[in-house]
Amino acid sequence: MTRPDPDTPPNLTDLGQLAQNRKRARTSGMFLHELAADEVKDRLTEVNRTFTKPAIVTGFPEIWSNAFPDAKIVADQDVLDLDQGAHDLVVHGLSLHWSNDPVGQLIQAKRALKPDGLFMAVLFGGQTLAELRAILSEVEIAQTGGLSPRVLPMGEIRDLGALLQRAGFALPVADSDLREVTYGSATALFRDLRLMGERNALEQRLKSPLTRAFLREIESRYAAHFPADQNRISASFDLVFLTGWAPDDSQPKPLRPGSAAARLADALGTDESKLPD
Repeated sequence: MTRPDPDTPPNLTDLGQLAQNRKRARTSGMFLHELAADEVKDRLTEVNRTFTKPAIVTGFPEIWSNAFPDAKIVADQDVLDLDQGAHDLVVHGLSLHWSNDPVGQLIQAKRALKPDGLFMAVLFGGQTLAELRAILSEVEIAQTGGLSPRVLPMGEIRDLGALLQRAGFALPVADSDLREVTYGSATALFRDLRLMGERNALEQRLKSPLTRAFLREIESRYAAHFPADQNRISASFDLVFLTGWAPDDSQPKPLRPGSAAARLADALGTDESKLPD
């Protein structure tokens, strides 16, 4: 029997459970994937470039292949099926948040790009399901006196943007689009998460189902704390977009400190005052 290496951190995601969750997903629950794919397409129209060798990394090929019919569709496995330097565009489509090694995924995507090729990722960020996290914690502490992993921890935009730099991308940019969706009840929200394949797949999750009393308390507290119009509840989905370029000599470079040819004071038309020592 092989013992786990004590110096190796445990996986965040149970990939077997994630695969099962995705098999149970339904097209009717994929509106956020469709929204994300449409947003990626809109952003690409703003890039002054024609992409002829695109690749899409995703756990939901049917959605993303419809949006990008000419792209190579690649499963979001630990080792991506991408050839080195084969693509001028790689998109990571709304699955990077489940990766046990997101930096490794980014590095593999960069290696698959030609020089000056574009990488774009869309993933769920830290404000996603903030309301549900708060209610689950509140109810679990009240009923059990403790907490257990029930919702995937997702990165904040600053930390996610830093991943691009760690992976070696040039001109990295990160921004987010916070969307509010309303549901008839917390049960309806849970059903939608199941339909989009986003149920709990954490390695350290509790495997026992929620009790009816627990669910009733979630329903009650959610409706009281996060109401929306027409007796509905609100849920946040934070779509984070990461953009970076494979390094190339043609790209703009920051100036070396002290190499400026003109003074800022001259450009502003003001007098320069030296600070006291």
